[in-house]
Amino acid sequence: MALNFTEFFKQYESIVSLADDLFDKVKESHPDCVKCKTKCSDCCYALFDLSLIEALYINHKFKEILDSEKRVRLEEKANTADREVFKLKKKAYDNLKSGQSEDEILKELATKKIRCPLLNEKDQCELYEFRPITCRLYGIPFSIGGIGHTCGKSGFEEGVKYPTVNMEAIQNKLFAISDEVAKSVNSKYAKLSELLMPVSMSLLTEFNKEFLGVTDINKSLKEE
Repeated sequence: MALNFTEFFKQYESIVSLADDLFDKVKESHPDCVKCKTKCSDCCYALFDLSLIEALYINHKFKEILDSEKRVRLEEKANTADREVFKLKKKAYDNLKSGQSEDEILKELATKKIRCPLLNEKDQCELYEFRPITCRLYGIPFSIGGIGHTCGKSGFEEGVKYPTVNMEAIQNKLFAISDEVAKSVNSKYAKLSELLMPVSMSLLTEFNKEFLGVTDINKSLKEE
């Protein structure tokens, strides 16, 4: 029987709503700077990871919304993308071991482009309504570790102060939900809540009891 994460998904969706509200407010106050539009797929090539709750959510929607034929086709694309991600991360790890600074590695990774397996031939997302939070905020200024970032296609100018989303605050909320998930299944993996994985792996992973290290399901987490 599959695990039912409905209650945790509701918590996650509240953060999604918050992210959408933040995007809308910035777009409303700086309409000339936000260039997001249909078929603009710049963010669909960005390299980023999902928290456990996001990975569980997009995996669930992938199986719930798309038919089996489309899932098989997208899984093939996800496999290809995942191999590319692995190579980039391995190189980054090797560079770290050889003495390159973490900041330099992160800057280099930020320039890498990998096509998201959910991006179809029409340059549109197959799961747009359920896309990750990073995708939802990509077109407006955000900060990570006190360093500001924004889409290269936007009209936001360097050195000018704009409303900026604190991504670390949002990530902390996501990790808090992920921690609740891990506790609810009494996972044998101490750091399950800290798990991070790209979209490609999130689509391919079978989030079953074995993967999650389930030892004793909490009464609040029912099976379906």
